[in-house]
Amino acid sequence: MTIRRPSAARTARLLAATAVLGGLLVGTAGPALAAAPALSAVRVTAVEPAPATVTVSGQGRASSAPDLAILSVGVEATRKTAKEAMAAQSTAAEALLEVVHKQGIADRDIRTDSLSLSPVYTQNAQGESKVTGYQAGQSFSVKVRDIDRTGQVIGAVNEATGDSGRINGVVFDVADPTALREKAREAAYRDAYDKAAQHARLSGHRLGRLVSLSEGESVRPGIGAAPAMAADEPSVPTAPGEIEEQVSVSAVFELR
Repeated sequence: MTIRRPSAARTARLLAATAVLGGLLVGTAGPALAAAPALSAVRVTAVEPAPATVTVSGQGRASSAPDLAILSVGVEATRKTAKEAMAAQSTAAEALLEVVHKQGIADRDIRTDSLSLSPVYTQNAQGESKVTGYQAGQSFSVKVRDIDRTGQVIGAVNEATGDSGRINGVVFDVADPTALREKAREAAYRDAYDKAAQHARLSGHRLGRLVSLSEGESVRPGIGAAPAMAADEPSVPTAPGEIEEQVSVSAVFELR
């Protein structure tokens, strides 16, 4: 058996072809490997729980001496006909306005609040109602800025209008409540803050930032009734007392 060995030239050609083929395979795989996307790292962030909160309400009060009196006065007349009733009411109203002006009350401080005309019914023995007359009336709001003269103005109105006059009420107030309301608001916020701080201590927390704050309507004094008086009463004693402003707030604070 004869074994034929390849010649040196043939062996060199085979080695060269193998090298070329290997280079082609490597060149083809390179871009494919480069094009493969890298796996991105996923970052997991822990979600912090919402902070605890406390909701509190606060009440604040502030008071001062009044510097304004608001009178509710009027006239009323009853006559057989509507025309006569309105005429009598108008005469009494003119007398009221005249005396009020003489007391130094400016036009801007006098306002008509109501004007009315209504029938008057009388019931007979058979239980039937019948119109027997008409009643006309008019009421005014009068601001007395010199509060020490309040009783004098009331007495003058009552004297000028006689039996037709009506003193419906008087309320004492402050002409500009801004400063009084600010003091009451400050006291209300401090009350709410102190309550929230106490709740924080009791629960083992520290008081954090203010989350929300809302304010309710402030409370003002209402109209007080005035007693009936004789027509010849020159002046009426009054007791203005103090005016109180009340403010309420609702606040939410974080607890740390």
